[in-house]
Amino acid sequence: MASKMSKKFQELLLKFSQSEEMGERKKVESALWDEFGAEYAVFVLDMSGFSLLTRKYGIVHYLSMVKRMQLITEPIVKSYGGSMIKYEADNCFAIFPDSLSAVNAATAMQHAFDASNLLTSDDLDIHIAVGIDYGKLLIIGHEDCFGDPVNRASKVGEDIAAAGEILITKEAMDTIPKDAGITAREMKVSISGINISAYAIEYKNK
Repeated sequence: MASKMSKKFQELLLKFSQSEEMGERKKVESALWDEFGAEYAVFVLDMSGFSLLTRKYGIVHYLSMVKRMQLITEPIVKSYGGSMIKYEADNCFAIFPDSLSAVNAATAMQHAFDASNLLTSDDLDIHIAVGIDYGKLLIIGHEDCFGDPVNRASKVGEDIAAAGEILITKEAMDTIPKDAGITAREMKVSISGINISAYAIEYKNK
């Protein structure tokens, strides 16, 4: 059942789509950003190996791993000041007040899964890839979020980052204080045919 906030968001979208006058559309768009707009670091986690593990062991096997991923990640998101938005298939979507908190949470998760994997057989090991971006987005409570930072974090985390990697866009990296002690390797990535600068966080020895 949709929340009041979600209903209002959908009503404004419908009003925008049904408005033929440009001035009215701009008013509705401004109302959407005033009501739902915010600036956050967007964090998207993707579990690696879905197709291979599902074909080899079956969907129940993989779904049990997804559940374990959820149990491990949610407390870490909260402990670094983040807010869970949603779990979708084997993805985790969260927002953080700043990029440094998102990177620190991602690093903590990578270490947590490395430690957890020592206690499980290879077929139950969980490996994750993470994408992080920063910017303005539309947030509907703790239900969903939309915007360029969401799209970019999703693309980087799901399509580009390999298992064990934390990739962050240049825009997000630029907001991290130089004295934070974050080391990263610069790289070029392509998102929907557009080349952008990103960084692979180096966390293995931390």
